[in-house]
Amino acid sequence: MSKVAAELKYSAEHEWIAVDGSGPAGIGISAVAADALGDIVYVDLPEVGSIVTAGETCGEVESTKSVSDLYSPVTGEVTEINDGVVSDPALINSDPYGAGWLFKVSVTEEGPLLSAEEYAAANGGEL
Repeated sequence: MSKVAAELKYSAEHEWIAVDGSGPAGIGISAVAADALGDIVYVDLPEVGSIVTAGETCGEVESTKSVSDLYSPVTGEVTEINDGVVSDPALINSDPYGAGWLFKVSVTEEGPLLSAEEYAAANGGEL
């Protein structure tokens, strides 16, 4: 069973968001999604300075099994991307809630988000 981080919020499309109120929100994909995708070999992330919209595609995640769209769980301006996952996408598999984060957004509006408990219940994850 895939781990679901209790302190995060989640989108129905398997992205997580970390909001601490002190700056841009971190965005990544859940361990549930990373495990389902298998070995991730490529990521296409939004550019710094671009505007992402909650619920709309903003990139891609490619694995040995498939290519999946990346959806933004929030609306706002991209302030940073994780160059580490661009050069080593396997970080998403090994540490999806840590070193495998994808990008940061200065949030102007949140899309519909699930609590960790709701996400785990809907997707067979483990808190």
